[in-house]
Amino acid sequence: MRAWVAHASRPGTIESAALPVPVPADGELLVRVIACGVCRTDLHVRDGDLPAHRERVVPGHEVVGEVVAAGPGATGPAAGARVGIPWLRWTCGTCRYCVRGRENLCPSSLYTGWDADGGYAEYATVPAEYAYELPQGYTDEELAPLLCAGIIGYRALRRADLPPGGRLGVYGFGASAHLTTQVALARGAAVHVFTRSPAARELALRLGAVSAADPHAPPREPLDAAILFAPAGDLVPVALEALDSGGTLSIAGIHLTDIPSLDYRRHLFRERTIHSVTANTREDGRALLAAAAEHRLRVMVTGYGFDHADRALDDLSAGRVNGVAVLRVRRPDDSSRPATAAR
Repeated sequence: MRAWVAHASRPGTIESAALPVPVPADGELLVRVIACGVCRTDLHVRDGDLPAHRERVVPGHEVVGEVVAAGPGATGPAAGARVGIPWLRWTCGTCRYCVRGRENLCPSSLYTGWDADGGYAEYATVPAEYAYELPQGYTDEELAPLLCAGIIGYRALRRADLPPGGRLGVYGFGASAHLTTQVALARGAAVHVFTRSPAARELALRLGAVSAADPHAPPREPLDAAILFAPAGDLVPVALEALDSGGTLSIAGIHLTDIPSLDYRRHLFRERTIHSVTANTREDGRALLAAAAEHRLRVMVTGYGFDHADRALDDLSAGRVNGVAVLRVRRPDDSSRPATAAR
């Protein structure tokens, strides 16, 4: 099969490769990849911002595809079903975090495109219990970003403790933020967006944001909650200062540059709170996909042919992608199947 791989010993690049079609292990599904979102976390894997878990890995964890085979003992979606493969790939189910319903903090957790090969390939595997059934009414390319950008944004919104009808600040307005903003708006929030990009500010206003301004501009009104999507630690004090008393800042990224010194009275006093976000639970994913089924989200997609995965990552790094970059992996005329019997 065709695939793209990142090498820990050669950070900053990915290269095309021909790899064997993977064989699903016990409890796993083999999925023929149709589309795969290009996430900023893929950049962190490529560039070595995240510690390498393997010398060579296929990135990609916003995977939409078709089940074509199953390993021994796998239950769930049958051959031909459209499923999603997300970032969270496996948790132990027995540690103190898992039994408390906080499997995103499982110390043994594994991740697609980091610990195991992901969706920058024509085929991928996924433990059946971690695959998502997908809502109707969306194209494959529109569904792909929901599987990480949407889910992580949804968890970040939960962690922001936004009160009903509250005032939410969104710092950074890329893949995750433009989806989370729509969920918040559907719930009656007043959303203020802060981003350097004029095009992103225009998009935010079109989607229904009350205002859109530069990240360092003060908000029009004190914020009940804020979410920091941009991986820029220097915006932490900016967002904290914009919060009203009792407000919460939720930091959504897996990677963040250094945070400057905070002034207790300006930034934290009057019970302002900081919440970090670490991955997600499967319940988060199911809740986000249910919200997407109830409220038709506008998913802004920039499509790339599979042969241009390297360019898609470069464009994302340089800020040239408005909305979400998505790889079209499956060729329209491609009806091939791997030499593995379908369940």
